[in-house]
Amino acid sequence: MNPKVDWFFEKEEKWKNEVAEMRKIALDCHLTEDLKWGCPCYTYEKKNIVLIHVFKEYCAFLFFKGALMKDPKKMLIQQTENVQSARQIRFTDLKEIKALASDLKQYIFQAVEVEESGVKVELKKTKEYPVPEELTAKFKKDPVLEKAFGELTPGRQRAYILHFSQPKQAATRESRIEKSIPSILEGKGLNEKERSS
Repeated sequence: MNPKVDWFFEKEEKWKNEVAEMRKIALDCHLTEDLKWGCPCYTYEKKNIVLIHVFKEYCAFLFFKGALMKDPKKMLIQQTENVQSARQIRFTDLKEIKALASDLKQYIFQAVEVEESGVKVELKKTKEYPVPEELTAKFKKDPVLEKAFGELTPGRQRAYILHFSQPKQAATRESRIEKSIPSILEGKGLNEKERSS
């Protein structure tokens, strides 16, 4: 147990017993406990294996390379269609976690084996994502914007494309694009406040 992670387990209200049990299971697998992205993260030789996170409807183990794991018990869930590598195992009560403890350990050991193998998830390239027609139209009118967008990192481009594509109505998509133009021109990603120099 890493004392700097204790606060997460102490502050958690809704899933307190569940996450405590999940912590016990992860530590039984001889992983190193750390705090990353504000969540308990379990690593093997400094490589991320599994994370505990909580949501309103459930708590979950998140396997960083879950897409590469075998899933004999059909427990792994892709959080959203845009999540390429990670997979979750979700829980809604303590009894369920206790009943699955040995299976969960097997999944964790398998995740370590996947990490040790060095295999990487083949991520979809940014150019494979459809660019909303509103953004394409904006590029035709504003070559400076198109150039600035092209100079963003692939991850930043992908985040903008997904953000712009979400709304069903064209007006909402256009509004999102308009609001993001200053950030794109400054080379910032979605939700980035200031660019570090």
